[in-house]
Amino acid sequence: MPEERSRARAERGRKPAPRRSGSAAPGRVRREPQLTHARSRAGSVVAATTGLLGLSSTRRAAVLALVVCALALTVVVPLRNYVAQRQELAAVTAQQQALAAEVDELNRERARLSDPSEIAAEARSRLGYVRPGDVPYIVQLPSTGDDREADPASDGMPWYRQLWREVENGPAGAEPAR
Repeated sequence: MPEERSRARAERGRKPAPRRSGSAAPGRVRREPQLTHARSRAGSVVAATTGLLGLSSTRRAAVLALVVCALALTVVVPLRNYVAQRQELAAVTAQQQALAAEVDELNRERARLSDPSEIAAEARSRLGYVRPGDVPYIVQLPSTGDDREADPASDGMPWYRQLWREVENGPAGAEPAR
C-alpha cells in the first residue's frame, strides 16, 4: 500500500492538478471577485453590477412588480366578494324591515275587521247591502255639461255604436284609413 501512495504522488507531480472551486493552490492568495469595468464608446466607465440572486436592478424591480400584482389580485377578489355580500345583506335587511312593517299593518287591519260592526259598515259602503227593514236610497246627481264636453264624438250615441264607429274608422280624432 505504501507503494501505491508513492506512485499516486509521483503522477500528481507530473500532471497539473485540476482546480477546485473551494480550494486554493498553496502559496496563492484567494482573490475576492470585484466589480468589472467596461468602457463604452463614449469612453465613460460603466460598472457592471449584479445584485441579489444574480439579477440586475431592472429585473429585480420587474419581479417585485409581478409579486405585488399577484398579491393584489389575491386580495381583490375576496374583497370584492365581501363588499358585494355586505351590500346584498343590507338590501335583504331593508326588505325584511319593509315586510315586517307590512305584516304589522295587515295584523292591524285584521284586528279592525274582526269587529262585526266594522264588517257590517264595510258591507253597506262597498257592496250596498242594507239591513232588513231599512229602505235603500240611491241618489243620482244630474250630469253637468262637462261630461259631454269631455267626449264631443259621443253625440248622445250609445256606447256600442261608438265602439263600432271606432272599429270602422279608428279612434276618435284619428283620420280614417283609406
